[in-house]
Amino acid sequence: MNYLKEVVILLLTPYLILLCRRVSGEQISGKGVINLAHRQSKWTPLMQTSANLSDITSIRSFFEFRTLDPEGAVFYGDTKEGQDWFVLSLRDGIPEMQIGKADILVSVKGGRKLNDGAWHLLELRSEGKFVVLEVNNSVELIVGLHSKLAEDELTGKIRLALGGMLVDKQKLFHPFEPEMDACIRGGHWLNLSTPWDADSTWEPRPCFSEIKKGSYFPGTGVAVFNTSDLPGLKTEEAGITVEIFGSWTGTTLSLQSTGFEYVLRELEANKDVKEVQLGLKEGSESVAPPHEPATLTFTILKHSLVVNSKPKLETESLDLFSMWKNGMLLTFGGVPGDSEEAKNTHYLRGCLEKILVQGQVMDLDRALYKHTAVSSHSCPTEAMNELT
Repeated sequence: MNYLKEVVILLLTPYLILLCRRVSGEQISGKGVINLAHRQSKWTPLMQTSANLSDITSIRSFFEFRTLDPEGAVFYGDTKEGQDWFVLSLRDGIPEMQIGKADILVSVKGGRKLNDGAWHLLELRSEGKFVVLEVNNSVELIVGLHSKLAEDELTGKIRLALGGMLVDKQKLFHPFEPEMDACIRGGHWLNLSTPWDADSTWEPRPCFSEIKKGSYFPGTGVAVFNTSDLPGLKTEEAGITVEIFGSWTGTTLSLQSTGFEYVLRELEANKDVKEVQLGLKEGSESVAPPHEPATLTFTILKHSLVVNSKPKLETESLDLFSMWKNGMLLTFGGVPGDSEEAKNTHYLRGCLEKILVQGQVMDLDRALYKHTAVSSHSCPTEAMNELT
């Protein structure tokens, strides 16, 4: 377990340094194309803005929104330094509004699924004691809230944020996972025209003009899981199976534990044969499984590793089932850490349309660590097909 901690610390160190150095972020127009993904902090909003309540003349915000992600934070607002707050998120692709005001917490979910990869026009507005959500000019959700403890006249500032929250997640009535692989464009936020302050650790990235389901690796970065958090062994005969569907080049996955390192990569040197290199710290060898560009099946048995049902790498001295249960690093897209193998890794580039571990779909948003360049739920339909 010490090995796992060391690698995770190495992966996170650059981002912890950036967070410590946060002073003032870049200012961004709220009307442009904004990618809500690729952030380094789970709950910290990508950007935020504030204004005096006395300057607010419109209580209506609208924007276009597109995603294939079923869950995450979209839009947040609060007054009185977070004593009264509101957040719009998705759960199972369906809009959910949560409101905290004085002594009341409300959570309401409803309307059509929005994670279909199409652009939707969302409008949020306040109508007295009600908050209304419209999707494509049709009312989808209305939330009413009344508290005898609430003040009729509000003073001070209002804060708005995208892709996160400005209050502690413990205040949520119905907790959710905040990461959102989505894009926003054409935003009009109340009557505000001032730029938004972006988190200084955020690196703006484009949105693809057309998307499809999958996880996109651009040739930079990895997604790391601790195997102790993943589905375990069912039968020794079947072993533990990782299935990958898609089209890609580079390092597909790697396994690491103390004294053990295994790398599975596609070598670009031979375009006609999908060659996979299998490596242990004690040595390495190359094998060529049957050519199948859309599917790769990787099976872990007690003392061996199997790729597409064929070549086996024997490891009689190791119990891989126990190592999986106790915790190894399963990494998609490369090799984590600062080893020579990691430094020389050829990162995966392409779209992994689906990753299954023991038949269960993997969500990269649940990874122990994911590089900000990796998109969890969307791939471009064509390479480098970006919005300008």
